[in-house]
Amino acid sequence: MIRFIIKRLLTMIPLLIGISFLCFAILQISPGDYVLSLTSGDQFSEELRRQITHEFGLDKPWPIQYLLWLGNALHLNFGMSLATRQPVTSVLWERMGNTMILSLSSLALAWGLAIPLGILSAVKRNTWVDRLNSLFAFTWISIPSFFVALLALLFAQRSGLFPVGGMHSADVDLMTGPEQFVDLLRHLVLPTLVLGLGGCAGIMRQMRGSLLDTLRDNYITAARARGLSERKVIVKHAVRNAINPLITIFGFSLAGLLSGAALVENVMAWPGLGRLILESVLSKDIYMVMGAFMLGATMLMLGNLFSDILLAITDPRIRLGK
Repeated sequence: MIRFIIKRLLTMIPLLIGISFLCFAILQISPGDYVLSLTSGDQFSEELRRQITHEFGLDKPWPIQYLLWLGNALHLNFGMSLATRQPVTSVLWERMGNTMILSLSSLALAWGLAIPLGILSAVKRNTWVDRLNSLFAFTWISIPSFFVALLALLFAQRSGLFPVGGMHSADVDLMTGPEQFVDLLRHLVLPTLVLGLGGCAGIMRQMRGSLLDTLRDNYITAARARGLSERKVIVKHAVRNAINPLITIFGFSLAGLLSGAALVENVMAWPGLGRLILESVLSKDIYMVMGAFMLGATMLMLGNLFSDILLAITDPRIRLGK
């Protein structure tokens, strides 16, 4: 297990370098120029433009810019933001924490609902319970998350039950610690529901199909023939094996939540990583974009590694060391 983890972590290094080169090249050929847009007014002289360009190293050929950036990134220094003049790393840590709060709460909601609902649909196959769950799943799968986010904002504005966007209220600095926590939870409810219910739909269908396949296996028939109760057959034998394929998609579901969070963050004004990436791309803040992309890619790879480790723990037939 330890050898497998070390091997996977080492293989992540060349993969991340390849991703960084591709992202940097795409940013260079994309239209727009941050310095030009910043100094587009008449009050900025050509000399000042050249000074700002030289300060950030943008006057060098882009392969040289990439190599300089890569050398600093290997030391966990992603440079300075062109827009805010702040270290990219400090901004990323703050935004990543906000995204992780939203993603983890959505992940907990999605898996916490999907597993029991999928089991219920498989056990009650072709009944009204199964049809109702299928209707719920297909509805949430079909509707784009950004449209659901807009509907959630409309509901918040009309009902007044939840805040309309953002992560904190305007007077959060005047609140006590417990009041700030409650305020955060109130702002977290709608984005979590939008992301979590969307993720729940797909996982529930996966769980239903996997459990139905498992219930047809010979060892399940043998367990029933030995006189075991149906509850014990399903809970102790069938579910334990049926859940293994779902663990393999855990990393991909995390990636889906991160990409979905980017849309929801922009619609619902959640100050997370996805919103930061969009703002940085629009302003051509290349160092901030590169840092955010690399952080997102690293989180995705670590999520896949975590799912592989969980699969090895739950399924003794798998030996990751081999």
